[in-house]
Amino acid sequence: MNPFPRSRLQNLATGAASRQSAAIFSAFCLTPFALQSGALPRRRSGILTSLPRPAISVLAVLLGIAAAALAQPFTPRIGYVYPAGGRQGTTFQIAVGGQYLDSVTNVFVSGRGVRGVVVDFNKPMSQGQFNMLRDKLKELQDKRAAAFKNTRKRGARPSTNLWTAADEKMVADIREKILKNPPNRNAVPAIAETATIKVTLAPDAEPGDRDLRLGTPSGLSNPLRFCVGQWPEFSKPVAKAANPDADRFRERFGRQVRSAPTNSEMRVSLPATVNGQIMPGSVDRFRFAARKGQRLVVAASARTLIPYLPDAVPGWFQATLALFDAKGRELAYDDDYRFNPDPVLFYEIPADGDYVIEIKDSIYRGRQDFVYRVTVGELPFVTSIFPLGGKAGAETPVELKGWNLPVTTLTPESKTTEPGLQLLSVRKDERVSNLVPFAVDTLPECLEKEPNNAQGSAQKLSLPVLINGRIELSGDWDVFRFEGRAGDAIVAEVHARRLGSPLDSVLKLTDATGQQLALNDDHEDKGSGLNTHHADSLLNATLPADGTYYLHVGDTQRKGGAEYAYRLRLSAPRPDFELRVVPSSLSVRGGTSVPLTVYALRKDGFSNEIALVLKDAPDGFTLSGARVPANQDQVRLTLTAPATTQAEPASLVLEGRASSQGGAIVHPAVPAEDMMQAFAYRHLVPAKELEVAVIGRWTGRSAVRILGATPLKIPAGGTARIGVGMPANNFLGKLHLELSEPPEGITIKDVAPMGRGTEIVLQSDATKAKPGLTGNLIVYAFAGNAPDAGKAKAQPNRRRAPLGALPAIPFEIVRQP
Repeated sequence: MNPFPRSRLQNLATGAASRQSAAIFSAFCLTPFALQSGALPRRRSGILTSLPRPAISVLAVLLGIAAAALAQPFTPRIGYVYPAGGRQGTTFQIAVGGQYLDSVTNVFVSGRGVRGVVVDFNKPMSQGQFNMLRDKLKELQDKRAAAFKNTRKRGARPSTNLWTAADEKMVADIREKILKNPPNRNAVPAIAETATIKVTLAPDAEPGDRDLRLGTPSGLSNPLRFCVGQWPEFSKPVAKAANPDADRFRERFGRQVRSAPTNSEMRVSLPATVNGQIMPGSVDRFRFAARKGQRLVVAASARTLIPYLPDAVPGWFQATLALFDAKGRELAYDDDYRFNPDPVLFYEIPADGDYVIEIKDSIYRGRQDFVYRVTVGELPFVTSIFPLGGKAGAETPVELKGWNLPVTTLTPESKTTEPGLQLLSVRKDERVSNLVPFAVDTLPECLEKEPNNAQGSAQKLSLPVLINGRIELSGDWDVFRFEGRAGDAIVAEVHARRLGSPLDSVLKLTDATGQQLALNDDHEDKGSGLNTHHADSLLNATLPADGTYYLHVGDTQRKGGAEYAYRLRLSAPRPDFELRVVPSSLSVRGGTSVPLTVYALRKDGFSNEIALVLKDAPDGFTLSGARVPANQDQVRLTLTAPATTQAEPASLVLEGRASSQGGAIVHPAVPAEDMMQAFAYRHLVPAKELEVAVIGRWTGRSAVRILGATPLKIPAGGTARIGVGMPANNFLGKLHLELSEPPEGITIKDVAPMGRGTEIVLQSDATKAKPGLTGNLIVYAFAGNAPDAGKAKAQPNRRRAPLGALPAIPFEIVRQP
């Protein structure tokens, strides 16, 4: 029985320090990038109003903003976890680096079997804080000097009226504060703050990857990968950010400075998982003893821990692995595993003795978020399977290839009758291998049969069909023949790279004479957020005439082998969709609303509207604007939380429902993070859960609501009015309402009190907002920074406090009556 419930790590310590200023970081292809939480949206249109006090107060109470909350507009962000995992049945400490982590209170880990406490928090003090402490210390030093000034005898003590034990203690405290968290001009703000957490893993905690989040009074952080392992663990000490001023501070305030070595070597015993952080220019090595004949697998995790870095090229920690013998001769080297940036070495030990593993960044970059885990030993490791999938509801024998496997075939359990992915693994002495994807579909399936290398020997098919095949030789082509009629629409799609195959596919459609009708090499699948080379092919074509057609499958790089497997779908279009909901962590005050974005990944021409619903959600959670309009790929909507505070984050499930070709389509919305790669590229990276933290509450009896029919009909070139219901109360005197990322041409014209509520007047520009445009309007409210009488602009030195978002307002642009 699992002794630990769903993970919640209680805090024993709080932290308080101001935000660190921007830092300078110079390393290869690495520059500072302060990750913003996204709590404050980009604004394009708004109106600042001076409403009567009752009207303003009711909206402020509606949004439930306590004065204390106005001082913390940023939600926490985390940039690394180190070590990024641990062994079942152990207790250890981890460091979590991030930004806006002040007063961190909780840690939440998906799954069961993890618990712990936050034991410390560190944040480099600002220059202003340092100056205040320095001045206070100077004041105390002057006071002490004055107290001793009239003391003539050696060893005599000053009068306790002039210098007390409390003064002496204050001097020691100030020195300790400066030495613990000195200012750091080189700290990267996004990872400058550190929470230290004591973690305990239950002996029966399920091995594998989890999502870890931090909780503070201002919200819930983004998730990062945390691993539950099965092997003995070894960890280097937590790396510290380079601080050119640290030596000066420590010398001045009485502590010797000892710089950590750039390169280090650690002794480990196999099997083992080694944890480390790569700093600029550093190389980590660990030494172990091995016996002749051992078949070692050395598997690194770096990019899988932190998929994308926004401020580094190529956009992740590019680890390299090398294996050396005791004399320093290189025996094996790898800088990736096929198309996966994380390297894996396979090596059979030739003789008893010591061996050394070396890990570094490929171009010697580094900082605290260059975190790695390297597992080495006679590990079970699956290198390929065939076929890559099977029919839903059927038993499909799967051939396994790899190292140290206890079996060579596996028959996956038929867990579902719906299309999707299963993750397969094998166990050796209760140790679990790496996971490999296995696709499940409802179409008829067949195996590719050789010889089928040319049109003359093409394999005959009946549509629709899924073919499981291999490009077994370099330069090989697999050719398939099928009959079609004029006007038939066909889709040919390869799943290979997305299922772990190294195949870089190419598809070519020809007619009976050999004339090429269509060709495709790569097709981007935005649902495959961890792939940066979308090597799978997708081909759409309309057949020009009745007759015989040929589909050719090959590898673009003319490579081949037993592991170059594929699944090829050949069928009429199957309109469908997938959904991603961003972000996967939401923070909202009880009774108010928070925006989120749902992306619709449309397939095979699917264009219908998709309704969004909460599935089995706790009472009080509701969606506004819950639909993806027809022909649109994304929508921003809002989630409204219950008015009462929740003890723990709520795990919500969004579901999309639509119809196509007379049938219903229902799919879950997969939680995801919108991550930036190398300053420019963005990816939807899946998370395990959609977590919502309800922080605080407001004084109203019920959540705010939109008054009136929706979607709001806005005439092109005209105006429309919508009411917002709210209770009356006194609070603030000035209010600013702004549209967040509205469609071009839609603005707020006016805001006015309306009985016990507030009325918003929306206006459209007929030249930009055309009839037929639909979607949701997201409205944010701010307090303060209003212009003084007679002045046209708000004074920049006056602060505006974010109050929150209203429920989404669905709209439609219509023609003028």
